Amino acid sequence: MARNTALYFRLVEGKNLPAKDVSGTSDPYCIVKVDNEVVARTATVWRDLNPFWGEEFTLHLPLGFHTLSFYVMDEDTIGHDDVIGKISLSKDLIASHPRGIDSWVNLSRVDPDEEVQGEIYLELHIMQDQYRSTLHCHVLEARDLAPRDISGTSDPFVRIFCNNQTLETTVIKRTRFPRWNEVLEFDLRGIEELDPSDQMISIEVWDWDMVGKNDFLGRVWFPIEPLHKSPAVTGWFRLLPFGNTEEENGGKLGSLRIKVSLSEERILPSLYYQTLIQLLVESVQSPDQSDCNLLALLEEICSAESRQEVAVKLVKIFLGQGLAVTFLDKLNQREVNQTVDPNTLFRSNSLASKCMEQYMKIVGMPFLHEILKPIINRIFEEKRYVELDPCKIDSNRSRRISFKGSMSEHQILESSLETLRGYLRDIIDAILGSVEQCPSGMRLCFKQLHKRVEEKFPGPVYQDVKYAAISGFLFLRFFAPAILTPKLFHLREHHADPRTARSLLLIAKAVQSIGNLGQQLGYGKEQWMSPLHPFIQQSVGRLRDFLDRLIDMESETECGQISRTLFHPSITIKEGFLHKRKAEAVNLVTRFTFKKRYFWLSSQTLSYSKSPDWQVRSSIPVHRICAVERVDENAFQHSNMMQIISQDSEAQGSHIMYIQCKNVNELNQWLSALRKVSLCNQRLLPTYHPGAYRNAHWTCCLQSDRTVRGCSRTHLAVTLGDWSDPLDPDAEAQVLYRHLLLSKDVLRDKYLENTMNAEKPQCKGHSEKAMAVSSPARRLLLAIEDLERAHQAFEKREREDTPIHGHCT
Repeated sequence: MARNTALYFRLVEGKNLPAKDVSGTSDPYCIVKVDNEVVARTATVWRDLNPFWGEEFTLHLPLGFHTLSFYVMDEDTIGHDDVIGKISLSKDLIASHPRGIDSWVNLSRVDPDEEVQGEIYLELHIMQDQYRSTLHCHVLEARDLAPRDISGTSDPFVRIFCNNQTLETTVIKRTRFPRWNEVLEFDLRGIEELDPSDQMISIEVWDWDMVGKNDFLGRVWFPIEPLHKSPAVTGWFRLLPFGNTEEENGGKLGSLRIKVSLSEERILPSLYYQTLIQLLVESVQSPDQSDCNLLALLEEICSAESRQEVAVKLVKIFLGQGLAVTFLDKLNQREVNQTVDPNTLFRSNSLASKCMEQYMKIVGMPFLHEILKPIINRIFEEKRYVELDPCKIDSNRSRRISFKGSMSEHQILESSLETLRGYLRDIIDAILGSVEQCPSGMRLCFKQLHKRVEEKFPGPVYQDVKYAAISGFLFLRFFAPAILTPKLFHLREHHADPRTARSLLLIAKAVQSIGNLGQQLGYGKEQWMSPLHPFIQQSVGRLRDFLDRLIDMESETECGQISRTLFHPSITIKEGFLHKRKAEAVNLVTRFTFKKRYFWLSSQTLSYSKSPDWQVRSSIPVHRICAVERVDENAFQHSNMMQIISQDSEAQGSHIMYIQCKNVNELNQWLSALRKVSLCNQRLLPTYHPGAYRNAHWTCCLQSDRTVRGCSRTHLAVTLGDWSDPLDPDAEAQVLYRHLLLSKDVLRDKYLENTMNAEKPQCKGHSEKAMAVSSPARRLLLAIEDLERAHQAFEKREREDTPIHGHCT
């Protein structure tokens, strides 16, 4: 049994930040840490004390976490960036808000004694004889301690207080992973006479400094009384701060508006979800076309708020079963049959619309990137001033460095029109020429949708309805939103600046008009868009031809193979330039040890070459990857580095490739992508070395044996939540069960109501329909209750098996 922890957070904006620059402003950005590991960095908002970021992230943390922290920094061109303030939220605090946190929170001062991290391994036991009691504290090692020295390491030692006695271990120089293996003994005679609050053992870790005072690295403490009752206390213990005694600053450092929510799921063994999944599969494979099947029931009992997440999980469950296209066809057929006015077809946020939208995002994201990313990148890089609305033209923003001075309003309109036509031409040409690149599953979905709409609305009067149904999804719910907000579709790392955002908005409006087959042209309030109408009308004719070619497929059957992969092995999941360290570069100057290479990642291989067009490529099979982890900055004196540990085909030795990314966000994205494709590998490592083996020892733990076990835990399943998440039928069924459990009472009432109606003599004519409803409702209700009992049993077993330790965490 496993646990899934998903942490969602959104940095909305800040206000009333203090000025850190001589100009009287600041250049703020945010760093987000989970348990002192940087997981995200926002864009810098220049010269603004009330910045808006609007950046959101989702993290999968299977081992859980303790603290989520937001640091607001002021970026400086010269020297180190200034710390403005921080916000720390404990996991318990976030979990106490089931609906999440959405509020303004004041920033607090950053106290070095609060910035602790890491764990210490201890063995504690009390030896008693007829004369005295002695506490033996065996201090073995520590890991992932905070770096306090300029070299990126620390010089840690342990100081222990017990019964008015103080003992210390030796100092281990230049490491965050010290190994002491020392036993310290404390005489416990007379400890019962002390105040109860002093009857404890306090274990503190410090960084030794030759000059100045020592730096605090964390502490852990244990009451003595429970140690008398326990034979021994052994294990890894998280280091904690002294405790913040700082008074509230009253918002003097400003505040942030943040949104945070936590989802924790207990994932049962697969066997427990088979009944629910089998019910869903039967509902799709059944020839029943009435409104009384299980899919209709799901839409009826799911709330509007939960429909988005339910749609994602349903699509992934059916993708894993090889029935996604069949499932979508069932939903679409029901939606089409219920529609009277063709102008309202798929315009609501029904379960069918949501599922189609999520299917395109899951399956079609590589296709979207291939088509739009080059053009979106060019728009961001050119930063041209574009405006068609005369009321919004600002001649100062279009000023050119020339002898002619500012452009007139007419010149701005003409220049903007020419620029927009150029961008639109490239985008439309790329889309309409992408029939072969479009995933076969999407094409098959559109082919079946075309057929269902044509059956419902036949004849030349409704000729455009079948085209509008497809383009409504492909253009209005896929391409246009990606153009409008590229960051949400992972086309760009940050949101667009105001000038670029305006260009993207105008382009997205034109693409939407083309997707609507030009039906609303000339009728809206935005008549200033009329100069683009001829281009839109011309594109609509080409769009119909494109859609005809898109659905022109020979096969109408879906592959029924159950799989955890979403994409064909040849599809590139992630690509880009990175700096790879040369394999044997010990004696080279640091600047020459890294070479720029272009990397491609698919579900089968990680390959790289000198440039995107280079024919010769080197590669690592994904199934040989054992771990993908960060590298300590002090290993090579470089930040934002990762290591890929792989084994050769005979599994006799391991190889490490060191790679440097340009920033922390790119590092996290590559770590996440590589971990996802290697998640099910056979030889994954539980530990690794965050340092490098140089000068006959590991820089992290100072061990001389190159093959010694890693000194830090791996983070195998710590990933960013996005479209490339691998299929996990158990986790998806668990989330679906959670939503259904909230609707259990509604489902039971519906079942009882229809059962009673079926038994009434006066309703005999409706009895068959009522029983048709009650049958799937009854089976679904039983499946939910079975899962509920299983969760209660596992929860009871966890409570009984959980050991009670006498220490404080």
